[in-house]
Amino acid sequence: MSTNREKGEVVYVESGSDGKEGQDGEFYNGEDGGIAGYDKAYEKKLIRKVDYRLLPILGALYAISLIDRVNISNARVAGMGKDLHLQIGSRYSIVLVVFFIPYFIFELPSNLVLRRVGTANWLSFIAFSWGSVMLGQGFVKNYQALTVCRTLLGFFEAGFFPGCVYLVSCWYVRYEVQKRLAAFYLFSVLVGGFSNILAFGLMQMEGLGGLRGWRWIFIIEGLLTQVVALLAWFLIIDFPDKAHKKKNFLTAEDAEFIKKRINNDRGDAVADMLTLKKLGSHLLDWKLWSFALMFMSTTMPAYAFAYFTPVIIRGMGYTAGNANLLSAPPVLTAVVSAFSFAWIADKYHVRGPVIAAQALICITGLMITAYHKKNSVRYFGIFLGYAGCQGNIPAILAYQSNNIRFQSKRAVGSALQIGFGAIGGILASTTFREKDAPKFVTGLWVTAALQCLILTILSFTSLYFYRQNKKVDRGELSELEGQAGFKYTL
Repeated sequence: MSTNREKGEVVYVESGSDGKEGQDGEFYNGEDGGIAGYDKAYEKKLIRKVDYRLLPILGALYAISLIDRVNISNARVAGMGKDLHLQIGSRYSIVLVVFFIPYFIFELPSNLVLRRVGTANWLSFIAFSWGSVMLGQGFVKNYQALTVCRTLLGFFEAGFFPGCVYLVSCWYVRYEVQKRLAAFYLFSVLVGGFSNILAFGLMQMEGLGGLRGWRWIFIIEGLLTQVVALLAWFLIIDFPDKAHKKKNFLTAEDAEFIKKRINNDRGDAVADMLTLKKLGSHLLDWKLWSFALMFMSTTMPAYAFAYFTPVIIRGMGYTAGNANLLSAPPVLTAVVSAFSFAWIADKYHVRGPVIAAQALICITGLMITAYHKKNSVRYFGIFLGYAGCQGNIPAILAYQSNNIRFQSKRAVGSALQIGFGAIGGILASTTFREKDAPKFVTGLWVTAALQCLILTILSFTSLYFYRQNKKVDRGELSELEGQAGFKYTL
C-alpha cells in the first residue's frame, strides 16, 4: 500500500503487482514493510544506519537514568540509611515514593513538548537536569533534603522513557519494533546491572575529600550523566519526518523511504496534531488502559528487584559489598532471556504468548525467593523473577505499539502506559516494607498477584483481538483502528 498524504487515503497493492499479504492479513509492497522496487541491500543498510544512530545513545542515557533512580539502594547499604536515619518509620519508602508522583504527572506534557522543541533539545536538556540533581544529592545533610532531591529527580526523568518509546515506535514497522525496544531497553538494563559493581567501586572512595563512600556514588554518577547528556545533543535524531532537516543524518530520499515503509505498515508516518478532542477520544479507548495496567504490573517487580535485591541478598548473610556484587548476575541473565523472547516475538509476529510465558517465569521466581529454605535456591529465584519481569517490559510496550495507530495516539499511549509504570514503582516502594525485611514475603505475593493480573487482561485482549480480526475476515468490519486492512497482533 501507499499513502496519499494530502487526502490521507491508503491504497493497497493488488496481488500480482509485487504485493504480499502479511501473516496477519496486512499488506506490504515488500518483505517486513519494505517497498517494492527498492534495493533490499539499500533498505537493510538504511535501517541498520538508523539502528546504530538511534538506539545506542538512547540506551546509554536510559541506562544512566535507571542507575540514577535506583542507586539509592546501593547508597543505603553503603551507610546512607544510617547517616540520614532512614530506618525511622517509613522514611526509606517515602524517599522512594516521592520520585514517582511527578514522574507520573509530567509524562504526557513532556511528550507534547518533545514534538515542539525537538528530540535532541528536549531529551538532552532533561538528562542534564536530572544529572545536576543527582550530583547535588551527594551533598544532602538530612532526610528532608534527600526527599526534595528525589522529587526533582522524578520531575526531570518523567519525560525521558515515554519520549524514547514514542520516538522508537515511529521509526520502525510493527514487527521490527519489539527487538528495537528490547535492544534499547535491555542495553540500559545491562549497563544498569553493572551499576552495582560501579557502586561497590565508588564505596571504596570512603573518606576521600572528607566524604562518605555513598556520597561519591551520587556525585560521580551525576557528573557522568551530565557528560553523556551533552554528548546526546549531538547524536539524538528527530522523528522520521524531521530527521533529514537536522544533523545531516538522512538524505531527503532516505527520509521519504522511511516514511513509505511506515505508511506501508500502518499509514501513520506523518504526525497528526494532538487536539483536546483527540486527547479525550484516545483516553476513552479502553485498550490503552489495559496496556497501561499490564505495564504497571510488570514494572512493579522490576523496581522491586532493583530497589531490594541488595537487601534480600544481604539478608542471606553476605556483606554489603558482596550483596551489591551479587545483584549484577541476575541482570545479565535477564538481558539474554528477554532479547531471546523479543526475537521470537518479532520473527513469528506474536505478542501474547511471549508475555504470558514471561509472566509465568516471574511468578515461579517470586515463589522460590519467598519460600525456599536454601539461600542458594532463593538466589536462583531472583534470576527467574528478574528475567520474567524485565522481559515483559519491551514485550508489553510492543503489544501496545502494534495495536494502535496515529502518532497522536502513540504520544498519549506511551505516556499513559509508562505513567502507570510509575504506579508500579509506588507499589514496589510501599509493599516491600521495612518490617518485612529481608525476605519481603508480602511484597513478593503482591508482585505475584500482579503477574496474574497481566495474564487475566491478556486473555481478555487476546480474545477481543481474535474476534475483531475474524470479523474483518468475514467482511463484517471494513476497518480496524481507522484503517482498512489493519489487523490486531495477538
